[in-house]
Amino acid sequence: MIQTIKTLLAETFSGPDQALFIDLTVLAGIAVIAVAAYFITKGLLYLLDNAVLRTPTTWDDDLLNHRLLKGVAQLAPALIVNWLLPNFFDDTSALHHWTKVLTAFYIVWAVVHIVNVILSNLYEAMSRRPAMKAYAVKGVFQMVKLITIGLGAIVGLSLLIGKTPVAIVTAVGASAAVLMLVFRDTILGLVASVQLTANKMLHRGDWIVAPKHDVNGEVLDVSLTTVKIRNWDNSISTIPPYSLVSDSFRNYQAMRDSGGRRVDRSILIDLNTVRFLSDDELRSLRKEGFLEGIDCSGNDRIINLGLFRRYLEHYLATSPLVRQDMLRMVRQMEPTAAGLPLQIYFFTPVTEWQSFERIQSDVMDHIYACVSRFSLAMFQSPAGTDILRIAEKDSGAKPEAPRECLKNHS
Repeated sequence: MIQTIKTLLAETFSGPDQALFIDLTVLAGIAVIAVAAYFITKGLLYLLDNAVLRTPTTWDDDLLNHRLLKGVAQLAPALIVNWLLPNFFDDTSALHHWTKVLTAFYIVWAVVHIVNVILSNLYEAMSRRPAMKAYAVKGVFQMVKLITIGLGAIVGLSLLIGKTPVAIVTAVGASAAVLMLVFRDTILGLVASVQLTANKMLHRGDWIVAPKHDVNGEVLDVSLTTVKIRNWDNSISTIPPYSLVSDSFRNYQAMRDSGGRRVDRSILIDLNTVRFLSDDELRSLRKEGFLEGIDCSGNDRIINLGLFRRYLEHYLATSPLVRQDMLRMVRQMEPTAAGLPLQIYFFTPVTEWQSFERIQSDVMDHIYACVSRFSLAMFQSPAGTDILRIAEKDSGAKPEAPRECLKNHS
């Protein structure tokens, strides 16, 4: 076709610069056709974009966006140039060869760009859907992009050096050990991302704790090479995904989904205060309402610690601050030199941190206030005031103030 156009131009124009004029005219014609193909394709894609926006679904809106349409529109003039321009030169000339090679190279990379845009659009579309937003698939998409770029590089290199892609892959395979060393983190990150996603071990938005990496916060992003976590002090930690697979970490998302958060606290009871209660003490407790709902019948004398434990069980069973459908208990632990640990174990109906701490504190405040009502005492190390009280009791005189004591001592 180009040769026919050249013949017509030669018959129409004459002069000393006829050949140059004909070549420039054909080149200008090819450029005009390429530009026209770009705008025509862009116009058709614009109509397609408007049609997509009118559809009730949103997936097509996310996939067929302006980035993809622009990439496809840029491919059209490359195809026109690859089809027409090499025929402008002689088949045996070097210009004919390199024109075909360079235009084919551009087409390959245009296709790679379009594929990567499609992958990016698909990932962004998934990240906008609540049902798929939590899945950590970013690393998988990044790896597919790397594979696409790698294949494009192999095909492009084969076009430039005139070798088949199989020969290039064979040559690359010989240096596989070096590639494994260079892309070690990328390969490990891909395997770890697949494991984390397939086993549902980690999602965006999960609260995780990894003591080895000093991480305690919410997962922001899971990519091919890093997991980004915002700690509760608003600092950002980044760790490689394979560290979460090879090392242990704790995921609290199941606790959030269950709607109940555990409270596991202990108070230390002074064993010297454990004793039997008198009838007067029982009447006083019943008058104050501490024995409501508690069966105190029987011939055995009642021990204050056992009665206090039953009171706490009844309190947890009737408190609106406690999840009644989850495990709750009050039990004695192994006695220690610091006293008898009494464990209080229950779940709150909220999991949000601030509300959880408030409920936990309210329950423990009530328990601390009730200990003395059952003639019990909590064990704690002696403070300065305790030592002064002992000294006052032994000497029978009021001890000097700490500052005066220091002054007299100096």
